[in-house]
Amino acid sequence: MIDIPDSLADLHTALITWFERSKADLPWRNTRDPYAIWLSEIMLQQTQVATVIAYYERFLARFPTVGDLAAAPLDDVLKLWEGLGYYSRARNLHRAAQAVVRQHGGDFPASVEGLRALPGIGDYTAGAVASLAFGIDTPVLDGNVIRIFTRLFDIAGDVTQTATKRALWDLARQLVPVGRAGPWNEGLMELGRVICTPRSPSCAACPIAAFCLARQRNMQEQRPVKKRRARTPHFDVAAGVIHRDDGRFLIAQRRPDSMLGGLWEFPGGKREPGESLRACLRREICEELGIDITVGDQIGTIDHGYTHFRITLYAFACHYVSGEPRAIEVADWAWVTLDDLERYAFPVTDQKIIALLRDGGGQLGMDLI
Repeated sequence: MIDIPDSLADLHTALITWFERSKADLPWRNTRDPYAIWLSEIMLQQTQVATVIAYYERFLARFPTVGDLAAAPLDDVLKLWEGLGYYSRARNLHRAAQAVVRQHGGDFPASVEGLRALPGIGDYTAGAVASLAFGIDTPVLDGNVIRIFTRLFDIAGDVTQTATKRALWDLARQLVPVGRAGPWNEGLMELGRVICTPRSPSCAACPIAAFCLARQRNMQEQRPVKKRRARTPHFDVAAGVIHRDDGRFLIAQRRPDSMLGGLWEFPGGKREPGESLRACLRREICEELGIDITVGDQIGTIDHGYTHFRITLYAFACHYVSGEPRAIEVADWAWVTLDDLERYAFPVTDQKIIALLRDGGGQLGMDLI
């Protein structure tokens, strides 16, 4: 059980007053349009505010309404999302926009349950949109808010465990001030972003420090409690810049249901145990596209981390030998020039390969074969 003070009015007033006086001027705070708020919340998942602002403004300029987003081809959405990462967010954004148009006539459902039913919207996002756009008295609970609550109430339970998460949601519901859920929730978000940070929180500047049990007990650096992460696995991946005699090279589109689904890439894949990188590349190209290639020199090495694993990507200059490309384990394929690449959305690793090609005037792969 988590002990909650009989009167929460002072806590609510302290946080909301601080937020109203100190809040950053962010573009999504100047609207109560549920579409714009929803877009900002999806973009802010796993991404820093400073990075999101430019993407948010470009996205709204290109798709000013949910109807515009719903009508757009997915490729256009992914291209505009390019570089923001976690691309399942963009795919779900597109699907949710189509559901809003198809099932709700273009108006976002004005209830937590209705919002929660849309693709890609979980409990946190539903609560954020419901409270900020519609003024519904409902809580939010994300990593920032969990950190605040575990410090505020000195909660020693492992926050990765189901029982602790359930208790925190119960706590969040009890703490929502009637009629002021929006500023309370935004205040929590802002506090977690700028004051109650994961390491070295600025307790001296915290507007609710007087209420914080962990600070009183000098335990703020030990909250929240999380189980130790397992070692992050690492994989070697080979990718080919496969040229034809006419100078065009081959790109492939990942299947929609795969990681990075819908994005384009230089084809290749993960090296198997005991396999050389060049053998891996020849095998993957045959399995994915049904063609034979020769593998030339390595043109780049790229290290990249994802949520649950890391890769080292080895890019090779290759030459097409025989076979007609087929979409065997890819969604689509295309022979392109360097200038054509502007029309396609690529993950970060492949954007770095493109940068190598541009630095070489598009001839880097041809020169090395």
